[in-house]
Amino acid sequence: MQILDPTTYPGWDDLLLSSPDAGIFHTSVWAKVLKDSYGYRPIYFAKINDSRIETLIPMMEVNSFLTGKRGVSLPFTDYCKIIFPENESGRSYISPLIEYGKKEKWKYLEIRDGRHIMPGEPVFFYYHGHILDLTKGEKTIYSDFRESTKRNIKKALKEGVKASIENSAAAVNQFYHLHCRTRKQHGLPPQPESFFKKIHEHIISKGYGVVVLGLYQKNAIAGGMYFQFGEKAIYKFGASDKDYQHLRANNAVMWEAIQWYSGNNFKEFCFGRTEPENEGLLQFKNGWGATERKIYYQKYDLSKSKFMEKKSNENHALEKIASHLPLPALKLAGSLLYKHMG
Repeated sequence: MQILDPTTYPGWDDLLLSSPDAGIFHTSVWAKVLKDSYGYRPIYFAKINDSRIETLIPMMEVNSFLTGKRGVSLPFTDYCKIIFPENESGRSYISPLIEYGKKEKWKYLEIRDGRHIMPGEPVFFYYHGHILDLTKGEKTIYSDFRESTKRNIKKALKEGVKASIENSAAAVNQFYHLHCRTRKQHGLPPQPESFFKKIHEHIISKGYGVVVLGLYQKNAIAGGMYFQFGEKAIYKFGASDKDYQHLRANNAVMWEAIQWYSGNNFKEFCFGRTEPENEGLLQFKNGWGATERKIYYQKYDLSKSKFMEKKSNENHALEKIASHLPLPALKLAGSLLYKHMG
């Protein structure tokens, strides 16, 4: 395999279309967002034959004086499937990463493949994922929704919520303000505004994503950010104003996105990852007729030459404190800390 940087590799995204496993997180545009926003170094292990990607392991080097130096595939990514021949084992493809990581003095490497890529080895963490088949057609898709989901869509529309597909910088800015308020509500700092500006620059303005805003009396009260590549779409970020939660604008936003992707001949719609303890969000996503699965992350300790098991990490007290901090303080914390988290 060769090591390359997709942000400088000619025709990388066209090349990716040769692989049915490729998605938005394999692309050069997502790599540019991570590289430009946080200074991560792309190290993509690839084997290319006859203008086709045979093997691909996307990796970013995160080099932080706070959290150490390591390889992550990929930071701030729901999952990024390792591409390799179906009849082969993933184990043989992890070996070059381990060798490279030890040479570069990484602490560990993290694989967010989504599958249990190394059966028999510990899983560091898992999330829930939901995939909706868009090939069924809009009518069948809607009929498969839970009755409460249908009622909430109808309620939002009856109350006057209008969902709108957008791709402008102004729409991203509106979404970002909703995102900040939502993160504060959850006791978490928002990601830096510069990160969302890079998403607009490299992804949304280039036709690889959209923003869907839920408008009520001309004000944005809910929104979703969606990415797409090839025939696949993914719900990446969501936000809403809790003061208008009773209007069920999130349902109108999601339904508008599903209709748009279905009408534009996409075949697969992913609802992103959800933490197992987030019962409210799981309940919401389970109402859309999608197939639920588990998304596995595995982490390899390079100093101990073994896969790691996640230790207990209770942050409820910290979240409670953060939820009471003023928004400017949370924004500052996000701009300072996220690049170290990766």
